[in-house]
Amino acid sequence: MIKLRTASLSDIGHVRKQNEDRMIADQTAGLFGVADGVGGLPGGAQAAQQAMDVIARAVLEVPAGTVPDLTAIIRQANDAVSELGRTINPIHGIGTTLTIGCLRGSHLQIGHVGDSRCYAWRAGQSTRLTEDHSVENEARLKRARGETVFYHPSQRQALTRCIGQPPPLEIDLIERPLEAGDRYVFCTDGITRLVSDQELGEALAASWNDPARSVRDIVERALRRGGPDNASAVLLVVDET
Repeated sequence: MIKLRTASLSDIGHVRKQNEDRMIADQTAGLFGVADGVGGLPGGAQAAQQAMDVIARAVLEVPAGTVPDLTAIIRQANDAVSELGRTINPIHGIGTTLTIGCLRGSHLQIGHVGDSRCYAWRAGQSTRLTEDHSVENEARLKRARGETVFYHPSQRQALTRCIGQPPPLEIDLIERPLEAGDRYVFCTDGITRLVSDQELGEALAASWNDPARSVRDIVERALRRGGPDNASAVLLVVDET
C-alpha cells in the first residue's frame, strides 16, 4: 500500500484584499492540487471553490476499484463554473486555473488548465510537468516550431485557457507512475512568478524530512519578494509504493 505525506499552505499576500486561491490535499479522495481564481474578473474565489467542490464530489462518487475519468470530471467542473458565471457576471463570466492530481494505487494522473503549475522531483532531478496556458508561453512554444507570433506586451500573462470558458475545453493530462522518494508540488502563479524553477527544485529536494517546513519556505520566499498575489502550494511526498 502506498504511503504518503502531504503539506499545504496558502497566504493572501501583501496586496490582494481577498484570497482567491483554493487548495486540496485529501488522501482519502486521492486528490491534490490548486486552483487560482482569474484576476480581473469578479467571482474568482467562487470559481476556484466551485471547481474544487465539483471535482472532489465527482471523484468520491466513482465506484471503488474504478479509475476516475479525470478529463470528464474536469469538464464537469468547467460546465459548473461556466453556469455559475452566468449568474455572477453574465457578460464576461468567471474563471479559474486548475492543476490537480488524482491518485489511484501507485499512479498519479494530473489534469492541468491555466498557469498554476506542478513540479516533480525524482532521483535527484526536478522537472516542471506543466506548461502555462498563457499568451507569452504559447507564443514561445509556437516560435520554437518556426511559427511567427506577435502579441502586445501588456497581454503576455493573459490566460489562453481556464476553467469556466465555453466548451470544448482542452485539458492537459499527465500520467505518472509513482516511485518511492518522489515529491510533487502544486503551486499558483503567486509563487511561480517570484520563485524560480531551480529554487522550487531545491525545496523539493529538501522536503523529505519536513514537508511542512518546505512548503512554508516556498510560500515565504514569495512573500519576502513582495507578495503581490495570493501564494498557495500543496506538497506531496511518496514514502512507499
